[in-house]
Amino acid sequence: MRSDSRSYVTVKMKSFAFAVAPLALFMSQSMSTPAEANLRICNKTEIAALLALGRYDGKDWSSEGWWKVPAKSCADIIQGPLTARYYYLRGVQVGEDGAWDSNRFFFCVSHDNFTIKGRKLCSERGFGQAGFFEIDTGDYPNWTHNLSD
Repeated sequence: MRSDSRSYVTVKMKSFAFAVAPLALFMSQSMSTPAEANLRICNKTEIAALLALGRYDGKDWSSEGWWKVPAKSCADIIQGPLTARYYYLRGVQVGEDGAWDSNRFFFCVSHDNFTIKGRKLCSERGFGQAGFFEIDTGDYPNWTHNLSD
């Protein structure tokens, strides 16, 4: 369990707690410091997942993978403030058929860990090609996306 630098205050007045709790929850989630900014992917399933990420940096497309995210846990795929609004993700469950993907956005992939520049001519460059789904972060500096069955 990781330590958490946030502090919590217990209020004994029930009506005050009910009024303040939703506001406190909203503020704690919406106000993040640069050290907390990231793209976090949470695997809500009972099976470990492998993830690949596609992105555009304003000049070039790239894809990279694989991150292993154990069942019922999260992983920070990008650490630091997000610099783009859209990211593209592909997820597969270890030992299972099917994927979290799309037939709309395609990126180059490899069976082994990879970082690949460009989205085109994948097979000609010795890579496979796979569908990724789009994540719209709304230009927030951090984003958590949940994967479920």
